[in-house]
Amino acid sequence: MNTNQILNKVRVLLGMEVKLEQMKLADGVTVLEAEAFEPEMEVFVLTEDEQKIPVPVGEYELEDGRILVIEAEGIVKEVKEKMEEEPMEEEPTVEVEVEAKETSAPTPKKTIESVVKESFFSEIEDLKKENETLKAELSKLTTPKDETETLEVELSEEPKPIAFNPENTNPVERVRIASKRERSIMDSVLERLNK
Repeated sequence: MNTNQILNKVRVLLGMEVKLEQMKLADGVTVLEAEAFEPEMEVFVLTEDEQKIPVPVGEYELEDGRILVIEAEGIVKEVKEKMEEEPMEEEPTVEVEVEAKETSAPTPKKTIESVVKESFFSEIEDLKKENETLKAELSKLTTPKDETETLEVELSEEPKPIAFNPENTNPVERVRIASKRERSIMDSVLERLNK
């Protein structure tokens, strides 16, 4: 452990605030957070809702061009400096003058003709034969309307119109008890309720 790590752990135990470094990846969106971007330090991905997730194993390009190598999840193995591309030496170009021949139209050297033939499996041939037999059977079943015979059926009796069944009526008999007595308020209320 280096001295910064020990100091930061003591600060955490004492409840003091630890200052962490933040860097963005080359995509400009993902934010990494660590005590320091040095070997053997812990590194986390900072999410939008302030959660810290250990950085997965791999190599990540930082915004400043350095490459962060993570060997164990959340632990920095090394930080590689930005590799500068060496300029490639240009090969000397030689200019050659070519005389242009005047021709009316270029003529092809060879003409290639090809015929593509697809071979079908025997199953497809069987399906075609079965399809033809089904079409023949269908044409036998569906004949034009001119050839079909129409059968006229005579009814033995003229149908009678449907009439209302009078037997379904249920007459309600009312029984009046003491019809000549005086009406009370209760009689009026009950009469209105029963209507």
